[in-house]
Amino acid sequence: MTDADFDYEDLGLVAGLEIHQQLDTATKLFCSCPTELREPEAADHTFTRYLHPTKSELGEIDDAALEESMVDREFEYLAYDTTCLVEEDDEPPGRVDREAMETAMEIGQLMDMNVVDQVNVMRKIVVDGSNTTGFQRSMLVANDGEISTSEGPVGIEDMLLEEESCQRVEETDSGVRFSLDRLGIPLVEIGTKPDISSPAQAREAAQRIGMLLRSTGKVKRGLGTIRQDVNVSIAEGARIELKGVQSLDDIDDLVRNEVRRQVELVDIAEELGDRDAAVGEPRDVTDVFEGTDSGVIGGALSDGGAVQAVLLEGFDGLVGREIQPDRRLGTEFSDHAKRHGAGGIFHTDELPAYGVTESEVEALREAVGADPDDAVALVADDPHTAELAIEAVVERAETAMEGVPEETRDALQDGTSRYLRPLPGAARMYPETDVPPVEPDASEVEMPELLTEKVDRYEADYGLDSGLAEQVAYGQRWPLFESVVEDGIDATLAAGTLESTLTELRRDDVPVDALTDAHLRATLELVDGGDVPREGIEDLLSALAENPELTAEQAVEQEGLGGVDESEVREAVAEVVERNADQVEAEGMGAFSGLMGECMGALRGKADGDTVSSVLREEIQKRA
Repeated sequence: MTDADFDYEDLGLVAGLEIHQQLDTATKLFCSCPTELREPEAADHTFTRYLHPTKSELGEIDDAALEESMVDREFEYLAYDTTCLVEEDDEPPGRVDREAMETAMEIGQLMDMNVVDQVNVMRKIVVDGSNTTGFQRSMLVANDGEISTSEGPVGIEDMLLEEESCQRVEETDSGVRFSLDRLGIPLVEIGTKPDISSPAQAREAAQRIGMLLRSTGKVKRGLGTIRQDVNVSIAEGARIELKGVQSLDDIDDLVRNEVRRQVELVDIAEELGDRDAAVGEPRDVTDVFEGTDSGVIGGALSDGGAVQAVLLEGFDGLVGREIQPDRRLGTEFSDHAKRHGAGGIFHTDELPAYGVTESEVEALREAVGADPDDAVALVADDPHTAELAIEAVVERAETAMEGVPEETRDALQDGTSRYLRPLPGAARMYPETDVPPVEPDASEVEMPELLTEKVDRYEADYGLDSGLAEQVAYGQRWPLFESVVEDGIDATLAAGTLESTLTELRRDDVPVDALTDAHLRATLELVDGGDVPREGIEDLLSALAENPELTAEQAVEQEGLGGVDESEVREAVAEVVERNADQVEAEGMGAFSGLMGECMGALRGKADGDTVSSVLREEIQKRA
């Protein structure tokens, strides 16, 4: 499905973004622990918690937190020698990290935002286990900004400075295991105004904000360090928050598929209205499936389970209607059932199937009093779970008659989404009393150079072509590039090594992440100074990546990569020509290309290509 399938203006599409970006600070937001991630095996102790929602200062409980608390789970946390009692919620938080606050103000300036006079820390209730406290600390730093896109300006509503959540490690038999290493890393949340009117503009706006963030040089890079949430609605639909978009490439597909979902749900609600649809009361229909051949239902019953069903009057043919690629209204029902512990649901639009026979379907319909225009949904699980799950199906079926329910949905990799929880409201926020307010001074913060401006400067000042200039500017090593070039290293050599060479080595499974800036700087200095031929760069960096404890000079000696004089080059080339004398006599200079590679291999990067090429031509001409 493409943009041409919808008239977004006619549908009244309104969208906004929430960008969450980790900051690359030395320490965490409320303690002095480092902002480094650890392997779970490195944990030195663990502890467990059960979390429950609390009332806001107005005495209200947030609906999202309340639903989350209905799932009874134990949360286990892995702690390290790089985490402390603040992350474990056994010690009050410290003051707001100064570096994080300054970086947030810098980001605000790039988006023409107004920094607030006083920053006050708030608590945002979160009981999914991702924070040991049961809340996330968050503070408004700036508001009322703007970015530009090709489809018009997009307003920036606000920017919050927050603490990152725990890292989810795995599901356990009793709940979820989290890691404390990520908890407390400073994070900015940037929210746009609902000015976005097409999927393409949503993607462009996200790319623009990402570029501005990276322009600071003070944000973390890599998978999981930036997340995008997208709020989407159409005129006849409702606001939906698509949570956890990992890739910018997915944003336009997610918006497009959400528009389709809302259009389909509106059409279904109209059809249900025309049919005078209704939702019945749940019924126990366990007797219908005694002796069933269905593996799912039979397995539940053999463990003492039950089958609960609900009559969906007028829903026949609509439960199985596709509303997103490979997702149906019945999938929406199933998502709600799964939130209460069930494995899923069955419904009559897809039965008989899955071992359920035609006669069982007929008996099921008779048991709940279903007519031909009706559908039936059922859940098989332990009695308690089955009751909770079928009630969730009832609630979702009732909202299907109204149209599109407001909710938070989980963004999936295929561009679709699934139900996650109700939309959070104001009841989840209340003041933090352990952290004093901050009075920021934006005048102390300098405006950084944009990455787009950096590209232009690299082309003009260093003579890099546009492609290489963009790779360096948008890459993670531009600070090193600028530093070594300032020290006199050839710009093209530095750029090509830091981008092209490292990329090629990574594709060859060389562990380039082990290379430090010191390794790279020393390598460039040796090559630029003529101590190592350019052809030896890959071998030298590979050696350092495999043995990062070595210095560049030690790796050169170990690998025998030091340069050789012309007499040694001539001797090696002469041996290659002698071995291939028949080919040289037959082909003359036509043998050059094949022999050049053999010569370079024989010299193993000890001589530059220009010297080898010159000597090889001379040796071939002698025999021609």
